Amino acid sequence: MIDRDVITEKIGYIEKNLNLLQSLSGIPEQSFLRNHYVGAAKYYLQTCIEAMLDINHHVIARLRLGAPKNYADSFRILGDNGILPEHSLPVFYEMARFRNRIVHLYQQVDDKEVYKILQSGLGDFKIFIKAITGHFFR
Repeated sequence: MIDRDVITEKIGYIEKNLNLLQSLSGIPEQSFLRNHYVGAAKYYLQTCIEAMLDINHHVIARLRLGAPKNYADSFRILGDNGILPEHSLPVFYEMARFRNRIVHLYQQVDDKEVYKILQSGLGDFKIFIKAITGHFFR
C-alpha cells in the first residue's frame, strides 16, 4: 500500500524548492551567472529531482512493479503502469540524467544550461506532481 504521507512530504519539498527556483528564474542571466545563484539553483534542482526519484521508488516498491535498472528507468516503470504521462517520459529521463551529471560530473554542468532550465523547465516538476497526486489522491 502506498504511504500517502511519504508522497505528501516529498511533494511538499518539491513545491517549496520550486518556489525558490522560480524566484531565481527572475534574475537577469548575466547577474545570475556572475553571482552565487548558480550553486543554489543546482542544489534545488538536484534535490527536487531526488525527491521525484524517491517518490518513484516508493511507488514501485509498494506496488511491486519490479526493479528499475537506473533512475531514468524508474520513470519508465511508472509510465508503463499509467501513473506518469507517456508524453512526458523523455523529459523525465533527461531530468534523471541531469541529476547524475550534477552529482557525478558536476564540473561538466554548464551554468548557462542551469539558467535555461530555470527559464523553461520548471513546469516539468508540476507535470510530475499533477500526475502523482491525480493518481494517488483522487
